Amino acid sequence: MKSLSGKVAVVAGATRGAGRAIAISLGAAGATVYVTGRSVRGNPSDIGRPETIEETAELVTEQGGHGIAVRVDHTVKDEVKHLFERIQEEQHGGLDILVNDVWGGEALSEWGIPFWKGSLSKAILMQQRGVHSHMITSYYGAPLLVAKGAGLIVEVTDGFDYRYRGNLPYSLAKISVIHLAEAQAVELRPHGIAAVSITPGFLRSEEMLAHFGVTENNWRDAVQKDPHFLQSETPFFLGRGLAALAADSDIMTKSGRSFTSWGLSEDYDITDVDGTRPHWGRYAQEQGF
Repeated sequence: MKSLSGKVAVVAGATRGAGRAIAISLGAAGATVYVTGRSVRGNPSDIGRPETIEETAELVTEQGGHGIAVRVDHTVKDEVKHLFERIQEEQHGGLDILVNDVWGGEALSEWGIPFWKGSLSKAILMQQRGVHSHMITSYYGAPLLVAKGAGLIVEVTDGFDYRYRGNLPYSLAKISVIHLAEAQAVELRPHGIAAVSITPGFLRSEEMLAHFGVTENNWRDAVQKDPHFLQSETPFFLGRGLAALAADSDIMTKSGRSFTSWGLSEDYDITDVDGTRPHWGRYAQEQGF
């Protein structure tokens, strides 16, 4: 039997990248996965990427789960509220796993610019997309978990600590999500619900591959632009690790913690889809990052 057979999950922000891989990995473990995001066929989001939530849902189903695509802008409260009302109506067993992976801040990041010289509107929009959306989604999703008396909320971020990340608005968004998981863990513990944050290493996402002008087939060519890219990982390295964590019967002992893709690899004997086991944490420490 698949480890998450019979479980119902929501992956908010599952159009591409880590969110897509997480949804597919949960599906491969047998879960029914509600795949949400703004990009649908014929109506992409303002990011302008070709991936859609319908594609992700189909990939979930192909892997043995049940993918359900629902267009949701997670900064719009009514849309999020309606999502969970729908789940409550359709899934009589309730909700088991909620993954907050909404981001949409790539085009908003202003690297190398002091915060007082950057765009205030971009900085605020980044918080709305990357933090407020998570809060809104947990607000409407948590009651379904509380009603069941069990479950897991996952906050996907960048990094596992509180150090500066090279840009104030970006740092604020990513660090806020870590604390959001810690705070949720405290308030949800009496109800038997765990909350954690997770981070990938150097993520070889669709957008990152496009940025370097390579594909997954020739991604190593990008080291000519950035030698650190040799230590990158596919989004499935994190997705597989999260699926294993979600199936852990001792998940409550891990609530409130921040997990890394390389740490989950060690904890659950996870390999990336190419059979490798990248360890960005060790590499970054060796490089003095």
